[in-house]
Amino acid sequence: MADTSAGPPGDNVHSAPWFTSRVRVRSYELDALGHVNHAVYLNYLEQARFDALEAAGVSLEHLSREGWGVHVVRIEVDYRAECRMGDELVIRTRATGFRNSSMTIRQTLARRPRNAGTAPAAAGDEVTAVDAHIVAVWVGPDGRPMRIPPPVRSALSGSGSRPDESDPPPM
Repeated sequence: MADTSAGPPGDNVHSAPWFTSRVRVRSYELDALGHVNHAVYLNYLEQARFDALEAAGVSLEHLSREGWGVHVVRIEVDYRAECRMGDELVIRTRATGFRNSSMTIRQTLARRPRNAGTAPAAAGDEVTAVDAHIVAVWVGPDGRPMRIPPPVRSALSGSGSRPDESDPPPM
């Protein structure tokens, strides 16, 4: 889901849309101390990147049909707070820059307040657990880096139509 109005707390950049994903921590994702294992956060972030692509009109089927791949070549993760079983997590994803064949992505993962009930928590009430910066390269059918398709670049930057020519999902 695209949400251009609600970035992480303290974020003042309003150029590209934030895409929002949600997940609840499951028991098998915990380490021996009852926290989410550090490697599991990478899974959450990866799924949120695919959710963002889908929301921008680039589904897994679209990627497969075109023979494209999106390969992470660098990921920098700052772990800021623990998450535990049952916590509801909000992952926000945004493309922050583009080069010919690569793009930079910022992702934040926040924990909603525990026992927050069913009312949506305000962004200021969330606890940022992870802040990540990613570099991803677009790869073509030949397995080599390719120029990011202009419709994909436009959709992820919020400046144009979606590659699948569909209407964006409602916010």
